[in-house]
Order: sequence, then structure tokens, then C-alpha cells
Amino acid sequence: MASFNRVILVGNLTRDPELRYTPSGTAVTDIGLAVNDRRKNSSGEWVDETTFVDITLWARQAEVASQYLTKGSPVLIEGRLKLDTWENKEGQRRSKLHVVGERMQMLGGRGGGGSGGGGRGGESRSSGNYDAPAPQRGDSGASASHAETDDDIPF
Repeated sequence: MASFNRVILVGNLTRDPELRYTPSGTAVTDIGLAVNDRRKNSSGEWVDETTFVDITLWARQAEVASQYLTKGSPVLIEGRLKLDTWENKEGQRRSKLHVVGERMQMLGGRGGGGSGGGGRGGESRSSGNYDAPAPQRGDSGASASHAETDDDIPF
């Protein structure tokens, strides 16, 4: 049977990213993400539930996160689940499930974490172009002359 391991999360950082490097020189950072969910309980009251997720970012994404993100920054992470297992000092087997981030999209406008997607948020993809700004509303990468006119945008 085929398997599929994909996670998409949107939340806020629980701490500032701390950039470090492996002995071979690859950048790595671990970030914490708080993902909020709101639902009605059995008595009809709204209940907020927060899930805390540990995420590891590698290479250029780790550097970008360390440079531009701070505690509270909104971010979208796409990646895969990974289970780490080890033995602690007492010889007990321990395990931890976390996300290996493969794509990161900073949300909010420039000037710190904000609400909404108003400005050009930076984008980092594991496939390459880290310096390209995210497309603006109505800019699908079409020709420059078409992107300059907003008259045909239906919203």
C-alpha cells in the first residue's frame, strides 16, 4: 500500500529561532509553532485549543527564519512528520514526533508579525528561489503590462 506524509500548519512562533550549523556547515534551526483551533463543546460554548508543534528547518530556510522571524510571527509551514527515538541517560527509550519543514511562507506584512497578508511577505521554498517576493493579489506572474492594471480584478 502506498503512503503519504504531508503536514500543512499555520500558526505563530512560540520563541525566537536560534540558528546553528552542523559540522559540515549546513544551517539548521528548531522553531516552535502554536496552532490554534476553536470549536464548540457539547454544551455549545466556544472552546479554544492550542497545539504546540516543534519544527526543524534546514539550509536556506533556517537562515531566512532566523533573520526575519521572531516570537509571535505568523507563518505557514509545509513539511513531513518525523519520529526521533533515543535512549536517555537512565537507559529509557524516548521518542518525539516533530515536523521537518520543507516549505515556509511568512505571513503578515513587513514590520514585524502582523495580522493579515497585507504587504509582501518573503517566501522560502526548498526548491530554490529564496529572494523572490510573494506574488501580490492579482499578480499571477503574467506579463508586466497586465500586472500593472488592476481594473480587471473582480474584488
